[in-house]
Amino acid sequence: MSHILLTTLIGSAAGILGTGLGGAITFLINQPSNRLLSTLLSFSAGIMIAVVCFDLLPEAFVLGSLSVGIFGLVLGVLMVIVLDEWINRKMQKNKVRRGKGQNSPKQIRSTSQAEFMRAGILLSIGIAIHNLPEGLAIGSGFTAIQSYGISLSLVIALHDIPEGIAMATPLRIGGMSKCKVFGAAILAGIPTGIGAWLGYLLGEISPIFISLCLGFAGGAMLYITCSELIPESFDLHRGRMSSIGLIAGAIVGILLTAVI
Repeated sequence: MSHILLTTLIGSAAGILGTGLGGAITFLINQPSNRLLSTLLSFSAGIMIAVVCFDLLPEAFVLGSLSVGIFGLVLGVLMVIVLDEWINRKMQKNKVRRGKGQNSPKQIRSTSQAEFMRAGILLSIGIAIHNLPEGLAIGSGFTAIQSYGISLSLVIALHDIPEGIAMATPLRIGGMSKCKVFGAAILAGIPTGIGAWLGYLLGEISPIFISLCLGFAGGAMLYITCSELIPESFDLHRGRMSSIGLIAGAIVGILLTAVI
């Protein structure tokens, strides 16, 4: 087997196993209460904030510079705002086609699920974008020392598990089937393999480019977490468990970034 094919397969396995294992949590969610859903959603939001603030962005600043990382962050936020607006317009068109009568409990519940689905889709896109520079790092690692590339793949696979949890939770609450959520988590990991292939071909990737990509992904996920996941978790349940879940998720995320 050629080195480039092996690198691509290992990179793909790292991304797919990581987000796939995180997505597998959806098989444990079966008609939970609003309180539990709110806790899970805020827990996922806490993990994402910790991963972005204590892993993605610091790495972007180290590889490039503060200005490059911040520039990438702003671009990521703008990309999600444009994408969010496009999804909103599609949703509004669907509502118009279905006609009036928006006040029935069934339609209110459907609208709420659509909001969670939108948040999950946006977060899935952000995670997929984030996985590309991770793959670039794996590919570059293999061009240097093969053992380094393998160890980096294991680290990234573990690192992707909480991200899989974060994207799977709103998708499941939004009404997507367990198998489809699991499939979406696997798809989000595929860009890691693509990045590994590109990284091996290009050899020493420009640190500035990777810094920009990491900042971009960090900005996208930070915006989605703050504008979608956190508000929706508090809409589901106004009690203390939402806040406790958010804090617990942030602590777990910090511990994961420190250990991994």
